[in-house]
Amino acid sequence: MNLKYVVATISLLATGMMASGSPAQAFSFSTNFSGTTDSKGNLDPTRDIMLNSVTLSNGRTISNFALVQSANIISNDTWRGGNTGAASSDRGDNASGIQQEAATNSSIAASLGNLNLNNIIDGEDTGSFKINLSFGQAVSSLFFWERGMNSDLTIQALDQAGNLIGNLFRIDRNTWQNAKFGIDTTEISGAQQMGSRGISVGDLGLTGPIFGIQVSADASHNGPDFKVMGSAEAVPEPTTMAGLALAGAGLAAARRRRSKQTA
Repeated sequence: MNLKYVVATISLLATGMMASGSPAQAFSFSTNFSGTTDSKGNLDPTRDIMLNSVTLSNGRTISNFALVQSANIISNDTWRGGNTGAASSDRGDNASGIQQEAATNSSIAASLGNLNLNNIIDGEDTGSFKINLSFGQAVSSLFFWERGMNSDLTIQALDQAGNLIGNLFRIDRNTWQNAKFGIDTTEISGAQQMGSRGISVGDLGLTGPIFGIQVSADASHNGPDFKVMGSAEAVPEPTTMAGLALAGAGLAAARRRRSKQTA
């Protein structure tokens, strides 16, 4: 078979797979971090835990992140003491960072605008909040972590002017992946496991990069306790990766056939 024809055929087939495949899906990744450990190598969940990089399921590592630069609280249940309110700034018991129950735009930005995974937004179980978050640059991928792995979080993209675009995407509590570390913050009495999940712009119904997101929750979400960062690097969607794999296999087969014909 003519190599040119094979390439064209495979390209069309891969394109067809991407066009007819299922919608983009949230992706998984491994968290690479550093922190204080004891003599047995156990991580101290109360101190700073710094993100170094993430490794995708295809082995690619991402180490450059876009951090939250500003926050705009659209709504947030008022804190009146105890476990009232909704979203607040939280940190590890012995970690650097801010702890503030009556959250402000600046406290939210301070909690999320760093690489410390022990600085989070704590959500109360029955509270409701809606917060716009802006990144320092356009991003194509989002990386989320959630303490406890027992809550949902809803996300929608924002354009450069702060307008909502695309569709709502709700991370279901049953889809968090074990991030292989736990944190113990001022809001809880012991360490809880952290979960992780990646979101691409395709999950938000878009094809190009975004400049921010709106995060929201109500009583049905069970109080998400989260951290989020962005990346300008796009993560291939499952259908895209399948198409590329098919194309690669077809090219290899065509080369082998061509070699036999010229031998």
